[in-house]
Amino acid sequence: MTRKKIILSVNGVRNEIEVEAKETLLETLRNRLDLTGAKLGCDQQVCGSCTVLMNDLPVSSCSVLAMDADGCEILTVEGLGAGGALHPIQQAFIEHGAFQCAYCTPGLILAVKYLLSRFPRPTEPQLRHYLAGNICRCGCHVEILQAVRSLARRAQENQL
Repeated sequence: MTRKKIILSVNGVRNEIEVEAKETLLETLRNRLDLTGAKLGCDQQVCGSCTVLMNDLPVSSCSVLAMDADGCEILTVEGLGAGGALHPIQQAFIEHGAFQCAYCTPGLILAVKYLLSRFPRPTEPQLRHYLAGNICRCGCHVEILQAVRSLARRAQENQL
């Protein structure tokens, strides 16, 4: 197998890692860096449970080769929050019970982070569009939407 040394900045930490040619970013995060927030769900870029932010864009880490992420900035759910405090998105998910089994939650939280970075007060169509690639099999979509709407309301109240 072909191996290559790559450099990944993950959650603000620079990592030099030797990876296999066919190794996905998800495998590298989980197996080499012990960051298990991103989950393997469908392995086909459909469910969103493996979503991470790569250079501030959401990607399905199950479909990105680790070699293709060389030199990139990666943010996983473990990189949110500061000093042991939850990120406001994480807090909103808790307040609204926006998870049941929580398998999809890390990917959804990062999708929401991206959405709110583009549209702090998203319209309903924007909200639904940007979260469409993340599936909650437990059926918590109503609570997830409530959590995001609450964040949008907070953004509006703070900017009036």
